[in-house]
Amino acid sequence: MGILQDDVVIITRAEKEGDPSVITINCPDKTGLGCDLCRIILFFGLSIVRGDVSTDGKWCYLVFWVIGSPETRWALLKKRLVGTCPSCSSASGISFYRSELQPPKPPDVFLLKFCCYDRRGLLHDVTGVLCELELTIKKVKVSTTPDEKVMDLFFITDTRELMHTNKRKEEVYDYLKEVTGNAMISCEIEMVGPEITACSQASSFLPTAITEDMFDLEMPKELRSGSLTSKSVSVTMDNTLSPSHTLVQIICIDHKGLLYDIMRTLKDYNIQISYGRFSIKQKKHCEIDLFIMQADGKKIVDPSKQNALTSRLQLELIRPLRVAIVNRGPDTEFLVANPVELSGKGRPLVFYDITLAFKMLDIGVFSAKIGRHLIGGREWEVYRVLIDEGDGLSVPRSTIEGQVWKMLMGWE
Repeated sequence: MGILQDDVVIITRAEKEGDPSVITINCPDKTGLGCDLCRIILFFGLSIVRGDVSTDGKWCYLVFWVIGSPETRWALLKKRLVGTCPSCSSASGISFYRSELQPPKPPDVFLLKFCCYDRRGLLHDVTGVLCELELTIKKVKVSTTPDEKVMDLFFITDTRELMHTNKRKEEVYDYLKEVTGNAMISCEIEMVGPEITACSQASSFLPTAITEDMFDLEMPKELRSGSLTSKSVSVTMDNTLSPSHTLVQIICIDHKGLLYDIMRTLKDYNIQISYGRFSIKQKKHCEIDLFIMQADGKKIVDPSKQNALTSRLQLELIRPLRVAIVNRGPDTEFLVANPVELSGKGRPLVFYDITLAFKMLDIGVFSAKIGRHLIGGREWEVYRVLIDEGDGLSVPRSTIEGQVWKMLMGWE
């Protein structure tokens, strides 16, 4: 079976502002492809308002209706979507299916050491530059000195795989110089070992209350009042409508990355989607129908497996991210955590959204850290921000929590 390389991904731009653009993907299939594609779409800041997925196990056809913005880089989006589809070998302009024989090589990790004079909103502006340049932040340590200088240590990987070149390093320097102006003091980039960003096996340095509540993997019997969650999530399974597939029906409220959260959960469970349909009704009311099967090609009939998958889907949609604000001695610390895929990939743009919410609230950041920790048998990406209170915190804690949560969920 052959297909022209340019036809793997076709993007039809919306004719009118506010109407959805259509992304059509026609390529060889693999378990977890939907998750990988939705992660890229999320990274580019697009909202999926409708989706159709179908596959015969070897070849798949996916259509996403998305809402973009005037700044959406459509050509680059297409390039990234094509790049994540299963490898093809080209001959005379025709591409043919080829199985993945070897896992991809882990990307090189680089340390960006950045020093400049501090100002409100600086961390978000720097984070925005890194996102625009397709640099993935794996780990970060930000600190403020007594003389109002900021030292940022960003451990990054380069989607374009060009960071080893002087041209790419100069590009990063120029972009950072443009956003910081004369405030920039120094900027250095060097390659480091992958062990720098490895997952920490210990969580003893995290507050006990945080590890007990924030990383709870069980569905709460009832949500406590004021808890930051998505409401009204229903997940049901039915084995009567198909002789070979289990039907999963999900009804919930839309949030940023909703389809990604569903797809990553199914990918982690090694579940294959043969057919799926996603749509948003009025007032962000979502309905999702998925015909799925296990890796062995059979439907899910074991009640314990059904319950496990149902509970995990409910939990991931109710609490796709965990948010908390705590005392750290005399200071106030803000924490956000999200689960990491079994593939090792994290949720995109989390740090960008956190820093944007802080900038909008005019809250300063004294220090910040991103790290990965193994907690409860699961890997988490944890963002810790120590708030610069100065003469006192002028914004109520509940407002900070609520604003960041809304930004992360796309409800702002």
